[in-house]
Amino acid sequence: MSQSFRLDADWRSDLEILWEDGERVLCRGWRTDSDRGRRPVLAVLPAGERPQPAILDRLAHEYELRDELDADWAARPLALVGEGGRTALLLEDSGGEPLEGLIGGPMEAGRFLPLAIGIVSALGKAHERGLVHKDIKPANILVNCADGGTRLTGFGIASRLPRERLAPEPPELIAGTLAYMAPEQTGRMNRSIDSRSDLYALGVTLYEMLTGGLPFTAGDPMEWVHCHVARQPVSPVERAKSTPVPVSAIVMKLLSKTAEDRYQTAAGLVWDLQRCLEDWETAGRIDAFPIGTHDRTQRLLIPEKLYGRDLEIGTLLQAFERVVAQARAGARPGLWLFRDWQVLACQ
Repeated sequence: MSQSFRLDADWRSDLEILWEDGERVLCRGWRTDSDRGRRPVLAVLPAGERPQPAILDRLAHEYELRDELDADWAARPLALVGEGGRTALLLEDSGGEPLEGLIGGPMEAGRFLPLAIGIVSALGKAHERGLVHKDIKPANILVNCADGGTRLTGFGIASRLPRERLAPEPPELIAGTLAYMAPEQTGRMNRSIDSRSDLYALGVTLYEMLTGGLPFTAGDPMEWVHCHVARQPVSPVERAKSTPVPVSAIVMKLLSKTAEDRYQTAAGLVWDLQRCLEDWETAGRIDAFPIGTHDRTQRLLIPEKLYGRDLEIGTLLQAFERVVAQARAGARPGLWLFRDWQVLACQ
């Protein structure tokens, strides 16, 4: 089967750009196959003319996962092509649009809940395949697809491991998007990454949908790490008064600092969101109910929480606050401070 996808010096004029983040660009274009003719595809390209090797490696990794990504819930890779000195990952085009383009202000519950259920359902299917996405954010979620479904993309750093432990790295070198990153994914918590890390990032995404803004703001990578590890966000209902209280509580549970306190499964989260939607559609309001009661996992997860060390944990958080304050004042604390944080946290 012969096929073609044009990438020349003027590729930006030939493709519809859906989003770009400084590292990657997601476009909609056309691919010609000898047996299927001309059809739309999505293309992910490095943003710069001389991309870093890590960016190309992530495109290659996503392509390698093509047999594990189902077209029902993911933008499935079709080909990894190179033309005109550029590399592009081609994805199936389900006709959706990035969620990022729909977030401009607080969403009302009737619009938010169906979108949220679709997103959580797609993520749950990825977890059922044994994948941890590790970069859930609005730019990597395609909604309002032609069949009404939701598709995930951006699997460039996804893991097949059910649990993964990261070594501490300088914040600017951590793979993923710091604004949406689970505390344990920063490498500063001495705790493992698993599917519940995706649920935290999902919580940040749902928070942004409900309020129109992120739960935290930061000026540099180290401050982002500090926000996720040590700061408590203002609840969505305090930021957007129209947010139903149970929906706000669901999002705050997702944003728990420790994985044990979050939802343990996407299925348990879907059940609560569906109950909210049913109440909203029948009564125009959502009455309080105990959340998380249908959240049951089939896997044995050994808790990694620290028990009985409140004084020590408080001391650690105060030290972290001082490090961030020094950075704001112009000092550049060395990596040893972060390594000490991890070592102290496990004592």
